[in-house]
Amino acid sequence: MPATHVGTAVALVLALVSTTLTSLAYLREADAVGALPALSLRSPLRSLGLLLANHAWLTGFAMESGGFALYVTALALAPLALVQSVAAGGIGILAVASTRLAHRRLTTRESLGAAVSVLGLLFLSLSLIGGGDRGGHGSIVEIGPWLGGTCAAGAIVFTAGRAFLGAAAADGIAGGLLFSVGDISIKVATQGGARAVFALPAIFGYLLGTSLLQIGYQRGAALTIASLATLLTNALPIAAGNLILHETLPTGGARVLRILAFATVTAGAFLLARPRPGGTRGSGEEPDDGATSAPAARSRC
Repeated sequence: MPATHVGTAVALVLALVSTTLTSLAYLREADAVGALPALSLRSPLRSLGLLLANHAWLTGFAMESGGFALYVTALALAPLALVQSVAAGGIGILAVASTRLAHRRLTTRESLGAAVSVLGLLFLSLSLIGGGDRGGHGSIVEIGPWLGGTCAAGAIVFTAGRAFLGAAAADGIAGGLLFSVGDISIKVATQGGARAVFALPAIFGYLLGTSLLQIGYQRGAALTIASLATLLTNALPIAAGNLILHETLPTGGARVLRILAFATVTAGAFLLARPRPGGTRGSGEEPDDGATSAPAARSRC
């Protein structure tokens, strides 16, 4: 097997382990944050102290950090769109784990979303047979406006969008947009040389994205908030990999399977991101908006 194929295979295994760790970490963090007094960006030191004193939250953050390290390694070995597709399919793990912890069954929609996500991973695996993938570098002229536009979209959702989407949903969507900025920036930074400077927008995206995710955890269900963030965190980098980094797809039937994989993992995340009607906070309904935000900390979906 050619070295490039071996590297891709290793990257996808790492990505799967990464998304599993991250999904479980999100649930642990959400439970921990939900039990804490209201956190606020206006009192970052107090909020940070509350988090650091909570062993459950620290355990979740340690798991998430380990998942992030594996994710960065995967990005260094394989194209961005491939790695993000595995991460998007991993939302099925989040769905199953969240229902187990809440001692309830998956709804029909959630079951469908989890099944579609797993189907996407199957399509992705089949599309890898024979190789044909090539990474791309892209142009700063394209990458810069993409990242800037994504940040602007996040700001609009977080401000004006709250009145239409609800505070918790807006937090999850804006957080997902910023996570995608971090993920794309990390991929560019791993290309080395002067592009290492993209570690700075990556840090910005992860810090602010995590702050918004913690806000959402105190206002809505973990599965809904994390799924909204995951949908955008993965869909946008998948698109960016092909549109602005110019990563190539395989040819023939493998190309069709790859496109199906991209579509199904995104559809699965979309199904899981829709709130569960008539539920409680643990099952998808957003509670009152009285809670405020957590301090910034590195995170991704």
